[in-house]
Amino acid sequence: MTSLAFSSSFSFLRNDAVGGITFRSPKVLSRNRKLKLKKSACRYATKTTSLGVEGTRASAEVLEDQTMAKEARAGRVLRVGLICGGPSAERGISLNSARSVLDHIQGDDLLVRCYYIDRNLNAYAISSAQVYSNTPADFDFKLESLAQGFGSLSEFGEHLVGNVDIVFPAIHGRFGEDGGIQEVLEKYNVPFVGTGSRACRQAFDKYDASLEMSKQGFITVPGFLLQGSEVNESELSNWFVTNKLDPNSGKVVVKPTRAGSSIGVTVAYGVIDSLKKAKGIMLEGIDDRVVVELFLEGGSEFTAIVLDVGSGFDCHPVVLLPTEVELQFQGSVDVREKDAIFNYRRKYLPTQQVAYHTPPRFPIDVINSIREGASLLFQRLGLCDFARIDGWFLPSSTHVFSSSETKYGSTEWGTILFTDINLISGMEQTSFLFQQASKVGFSHSNILRTIIGHACSRFPNLASYNSVSSHLPGRSSGSKPTEALNKREGIRKVFVIFGGDTSERQVSLMSGTNVWLNLQAFDDIEVTPCLLAPSIDCSSGMDANITDPDSSSRVVWSLPYSLVLRHTTEEVLAACIEAIEPDRAAFTSHLRNQVVNDLVEGLKKHSWFAGFDIADELPMRHSINEWIKLAKENQATVFIAVHGGIGEDGTLQSLLEAEGVPYTGPGVMASKTCMDKVATSLALNHLADLGVLTINKDVRRKEDLLKTPIVDIWHELTSKLQCKTLCVKPARDGCSTGVARLCCAEDLTVYVKALEECLLRIPPNSFSRAHGMIEMPNPPPEILIFEPFVETDEILFSSQSTNKNADRLMWKGNSRWVEITVGVIGKRGSMHSLMPSVTVKESGDILSLEEKFQGGTGINLTPPPASIMSTEALDECKQHIELIANALQLEGFSRIDAFVNVDNGEVLIIEVNTVPGMTPSTVLIHQALSEQPPMYPHQFFRKVLDLGSERFL
Repeated sequence: MTSLAFSSSFSFLRNDAVGGITFRSPKVLSRNRKLKLKKSACRYATKTTSLGVEGTRASAEVLEDQTMAKEARAGRVLRVGLICGGPSAERGISLNSARSVLDHIQGDDLLVRCYYIDRNLNAYAISSAQVYSNTPADFDFKLESLAQGFGSLSEFGEHLVGNVDIVFPAIHGRFGEDGGIQEVLEKYNVPFVGTGSRACRQAFDKYDASLEMSKQGFITVPGFLLQGSEVNESELSNWFVTNKLDPNSGKVVVKPTRAGSSIGVTVAYGVIDSLKKAKGIMLEGIDDRVVVELFLEGGSEFTAIVLDVGSGFDCHPVVLLPTEVELQFQGSVDVREKDAIFNYRRKYLPTQQVAYHTPPRFPIDVINSIREGASLLFQRLGLCDFARIDGWFLPSSTHVFSSSETKYGSTEWGTILFTDINLISGMEQTSFLFQQASKVGFSHSNILRTIIGHACSRFPNLASYNSVSSHLPGRSSGSKPTEALNKREGIRKVFVIFGGDTSERQVSLMSGTNVWLNLQAFDDIEVTPCLLAPSIDCSSGMDANITDPDSSSRVVWSLPYSLVLRHTTEEVLAACIEAIEPDRAAFTSHLRNQVVNDLVEGLKKHSWFAGFDIADELPMRHSINEWIKLAKENQATVFIAVHGGIGEDGTLQSLLEAEGVPYTGPGVMASKTCMDKVATSLALNHLADLGVLTINKDVRRKEDLLKTPIVDIWHELTSKLQCKTLCVKPARDGCSTGVARLCCAEDLTVYVKALEECLLRIPPNSFSRAHGMIEMPNPPPEILIFEPFVETDEILFSSQSTNKNADRLMWKGNSRWVEITVGVIGKRGSMHSLMPSVTVKESGDILSLEEKFQGGTGINLTPPPASIMSTEALDECKQHIELIANALQLEGFSRIDAFVNVDNGEVLIIEVNTVPGMTPSTVLIHQALSEQPPMYPHQFFRKVLDLGSERFL
């Protein structure tokens, strides 16, 4: 293996050489990334397509990809076909995974071409820009104009033969993990990453996989198969009795056998309820094969990534550090709730109901047995390259399976059961794959390129591509800037801060993580992720100054790579505290070394493996004042990704300015104004004659709402605002938190009661009109704003259109107003409007936090379809948006939400967000990609960073 010399500037990676494999700084491994960014910028700059013609631009992008592919064939660039989408309900997650893979594997040595499979198994070549859509619904209805379609899967297979060297399937569930896409690729001899079709079919079906695992000598969970109309109630009753369950109330898990690890999984009680739940799964079309399994009471769920590091077809699977999945329920919880399991929402959306522990809090012998068993299972099921295996650990006191002593999984501590095989594990930024890989030294890029490198080694014609992993784009910072790195000339320091107290803190974590990962693409900056911890956290066991509301009492943690990759800020904070606990730190270090040694044994044989690039470091705790001084000493720019609270009200900006530390986004006064929705309206009132309108408001204090009869308040509000329905929102909080539509006095009663009881959320459909979950501010707001609810026409999509040329978009346009969101970027006084997006709600009348920022949810139309808004009205709208931005003295980057008149471009302002969502799927990324030339995420965030740095020079 090619060795690499280190200068003294990397002495902080001491003692990291293990068995001939070196822990390298990503700085050294990213030299060619700088060239790639320059080249890609040139490629983007050559585009001359018009913003107004979607089809033309899409065709040009696909054509450009084809040109690049020909150039790649001439050199030794590996052409990777990235396939996403598919017919399953996990198609939105598939898009998230593809986006993450695309972000982290591109380089001068590797060209990615993107493909999409729709619900009906039609294949399309799409531009990489489309992968950054929030959800497939963003572009499904216009694929005919946006993408190059293939007449059949056979035509698609033939295309792949000549245009890619290897395929990376990122389709979850049906057609991706059941052997469907693999069978197509095998038919046309197209190399691909992952397991072959035959093994996929067996491992994907939960019931068949369980039978095979039992045959291979593993303890399995007893199950009963229900198939189609073949439902025998008496046989199921006998199964309940055999397994010592009460036929009337025995607790079981009911799940489809072929729908992935989370879709359709539910809990049932007794035979009748089980049959009802199974029938529901079948009627929904999820699957016609349903399995009923024992509910494993008292057990702990775990999941483990398995990485094959063998040579060619010589399988040598190594299991990384497993993760324990802990469900946490706060307050009074019905133990019979239907989803008291690790379901789809808990797996993919931020929630405090789940905590992850890597490694698990199990005895070390149990962890070793899990790793050994998962490795053995990987081999015996004939899996390839990588997989994720889920299972349960049942302590000895909780459950005993008869006749299990001779099977694998029986230990003195309890029973280990493997339950689900995931052939294409989720690859979102904070997925289990990246969490576990980072714990043992792999960055996102490194683990993905290692997987691709191993897949290539299985195909003789790809043996010449031996540098897949040797050029790792990006670099990661440790938890603290080191003196050695500080001495490097030309390296700018960047501190990305996220977290905080508000209900948007989980979105803030996603935003900060995304910014941090994207900025690592650049060779001239060193990026440190930082958590703004909650001001009061009793669970942490750390001192909190409850009586001092001063922001100077706040705590900031500088984070190592692996601790960032969590779903909630509470989990990040808990991981920080756990990491510095001596016994836990020693335990983790011991297991980490075991895994690294196992990996080295196989990887040292591969010339394409470049080494590990994530050091094992500890988090660092600072007071906010210490942290700001550290930023000043390092001449760092602070990239603010804290939504709401001190991140948007001018407090953090004021603290940074006091020490002369540059930061991103608007200044102190603009932040204060925009955080206060009333102040924002007052600052824009003078623009009414110029086409910028504001909504009439009535401001009420919470205490007045609590002591005044609700009927009287409702009458006063509707009379004063001259409307029948109201929109209520906190005066000083985030963009979706606490916002609700109220249609009657009874709705207001529900809302005021939520304030009084300090509810963290209002459950779906609590009001008279259907709506989704409403996140509430914590603590409840003292001042609330009431406005007339602005009616817009519903936008519908038809996915069943028989006319291939149909737009599939239906909009009556009676009111002539639509809701838009639009980013603005630039310097103070000369802000530039990005392309507006029409926002479409999936349920209710108010966009939820998830619909705005979480990948796989919500629908955004960028640019607004011509059938809704003319080019002239769009231009007027953008001019009005720029007028708003400059009047508010915005700078850097912000987002403006408004209603727009589709005929004349007049704008009715809703609110302005000075630290907008920057998650991987935020609509603002789509808007940046609509610029000419397009700005891809890493370029966009670098532009925002540079604007922040330059204004302080």
